[in-house]
Amino acid sequence: MTVTEALWQFALVAALLTITPGMDSALVLHAAIRHGRGPAFAAGAGICVGALIWGVAAALGLSALFAVSAVAFTVLKVVGALYLIFLGARMLWAAFRAGPAHDATVAIAAPGIRAAAVKGLLTTLLNPKVAVFYVAVLPAFLPEGVPTALFGALLASIHALESIVWFTVLILGAQALRRWMAKASTQRGIDVVTGLAFVGFGAALAFTEQ
Repeated sequence: MTVTEALWQFALVAALLTITPGMDSALVLHAAIRHGRGPAFAAGAGICVGALIWGVAAALGLSALFAVSAVAFTVLKVVGALYLIFLGARMLWAAFRAGPAHDATVAIAAPGIRAAAVKGLLTTLLNPKVAVFYVAVLPAFLPEGVPTALFGALLASIHALESIVWFTVLILGAQALRRWMAKASTQRGIDVVTGLAFVGFGAALAFTEQ
């Protein structure tokens, strides 16, 4: 496999992974709807940094530990599952603590940019499925003779760039419907749906086998 072939073939695989519905897209979309573009882009940036870290780790062989060590995989799986369930529970709590929803628009207090970025970063770093994906897929796209760490970082950067494009589409799409989404009843429903999704992601992750 040549360098050019490796790049475009990995770009195709990563693009399919990027647009597949999952917790990353759910987190960014929720931030865009509830808090606006700034926190949403910050969450997306954190997710991309997390992917870069896993990509470089996989290229260096470090994250292979989670593919061969049952203990390491289980620890990361449990921590990641608890974190996702925690995020989902917070969203559900926010949905129900304010009492009955009204149709009037409401002002939503946005989290800080740093907090949103950290949330995105942790969501990716604590997801063993991301580690296993890079361990299983990335080595197949490393041509002979290339600097392993640098080329792994390049492949992960392609994935991050595609993620940024996808997140931008989600964020701008959410902003286009901002008036409808600013209604209290809509915000309540968004928190409930996204919260349940994250609790579901966490529960599914907890029962994932290596």
